[in-house]
Amino acid sequence: MPLLTAQGPEHTRILGLGHYRPANVVTNQDLIDRGVDTDDAWIRSRVGIAERRWADPGETVVDMAEQAASKALASAGVGATDIDMVLVATCTMPTPVPAAAPNLAARLGIDAPGAYDISSGCSGFVYSINAASAAIRAGQATNVLVVASERFSGWLDMTDRSTCIILGDAAGAAVIGSSDVPGFGPAVWGSDGAQYDSVAIDEQTRFFRQDGQAVYRWATGTMAPIALEACRRAGVKPEELAAFIPHQANLRIIDAIARRLGLPDEKVARDIVTSGNTSAATIPLAMSRMVERGEIPSGAPVLLLGFGSGLAYAGQVVLAP
Repeated sequence: MPLLTAQGPEHTRILGLGHYRPANVVTNQDLIDRGVDTDDAWIRSRVGIAERRWADPGETVVDMAEQAASKALASAGVGATDIDMVLVATCTMPTPVPAAAPNLAARLGIDAPGAYDISSGCSGFVYSINAASAAIRAGQATNVLVVASERFSGWLDMTDRSTCIILGDAAGAAVIGSSDVPGFGPAVWGSDGAQYDSVAIDEQTRFFRQDGQAVYRWATGTMAPIALEACRRAGVKPEELAAFIPHQANLRIIDAIARRLGLPDEKVARDIVTSGNTSAATIPLAMSRMVERGEIPSGAPVLLLGFGSGLAYAGQVVLAP
């Protein structure tokens, strides 16, 4: 006999957002004072960062995720009992097992949800919201909590000025639920596995490392067409976007892609200047902060573009909550 199947709503969207940045602000001068061989002008010219946030020694990936998630639940107007799946995008848990998602769910009082982590680095949030949307549309979940939380301060080689100046700690969260209208355009995603180790945690030293020039060339050369294709598939012209929120890897990369899209400065997220590169957390962090400041109207189209470790990427137009 045929198996019974579940079926959910036709459309989904982001219902609410939240974010968290640690209180500890680390300026460029702070890095210099710690003995990093650099200066403020060099950092700003290379990556565009003025400061970043680092977690306190006892502050964990799950601690930050809990803070951002609580805000997202409040923003969406849903409670713990309304959530039946929790996804956490992270690549900075101290150990591969256990996953962050079940721990986070228990802390929030979410009873027995489906819960798992997605380790796709800088594109992890976009992959995660698509997994959440697919679960709802398939009838496997009703409301999904997606959190991206990264704590890179525990993986830094302070003698490597090309990496320790870039990375920060933060979390961003979104609640995904059903919608009467489409809230997600088609995702345009893929990967360049031939360069998979361009961004990595070194197996021997346990420090973060990357081939910055290779990643820069790849991102500036290939990401603008991905962004344009995401707009085309969603039926949205670049000039109709309320905001462009790319992964906050490097200000020069962000500006190069924005120029190719023909977008004015006020529509482009540049959260990297005061938050640094927080990998999977950069997109929800920047989007939540822009929504909170009133820079993105509710229901307006926003282009998300994650790219980085893997080298994996994912572009998508979504509606703002």
